[in-house]
Amino acid sequence: MSDADSFIDEVTEEVRRDRMYLLLRRWGWVGVVAVVAIVGGAAFNEYRKARDTNQAEALGDAILSALAENESTGRAASLQVVDAASAGGDAVLGMLLAASQAGAGAEQDAVNSLNAIATQGDLPEIYRAIASFKALLLQTDTMPVADRRQQFEALAIPGAPLRLLAEEQLALIDVAEGNTQAALDRLQALRQDAEASVDLQQRAAQLIIALGGNPEPVAAQQG
Repeated sequence: MSDADSFIDEVTEEVRRDRMYLLLRRWGWVGVVAVVAIVGGAAFNEYRKARDTNQAEALGDAILSALAENESTGRAASLQVVDAASAGGDAVLGMLLAASQAGAGAEQDAVNSLNAIATQGDLPEIYRAIASFKALLLQTDTMPVADRRQQFEALAIPGAPLRLLAEEQLALIDVAEGNTQAALDRLQALRQDAEASVDLQQRAAQLIIALGGNPEPVAAQQG
């Protein structure tokens, strides 16, 4: 390589370095901001995880402490003062409170607690459905049959999280109303449902036999 070529290469390299330094001076702050954002974001995520973990542990400890009470009335009183600090936690806490209230004989208070959860629009559907289902079970002897049927039918619509359990309750209402054939048809369909658990299929079969029917073989489910 000639001296001229070497000189040209050196000059080119200098120009490249000058341009790089200029770009760094002009835009280097962007990289700094990006690094700070990444590090800060990671730190915030860790803080949030730690905070959520601490809150969950504190809620769990408070619930366990309340449930350690020997009497249902004492458990209910202790659960009422627990602060869940989240909508989902409030829902779980409310269901435990309702169970304690029902155990203490205050069934209407339990129903009220469950209905408060069932009508809380910002909760996921599964929480509201469970609360509504439990409230209906507690009112088996007090709510008119027509009203219970209507509400269980609302829980049994396609895609509802407790659809199959609601269908089972509707079959029991059919039995209570003396409509044996409707109950048998509903129970046979329940046994054939692809989403039905083994326990639910067995309960349906037992009720079919008790009603004088013959459980149809469950169709093989394709995986």
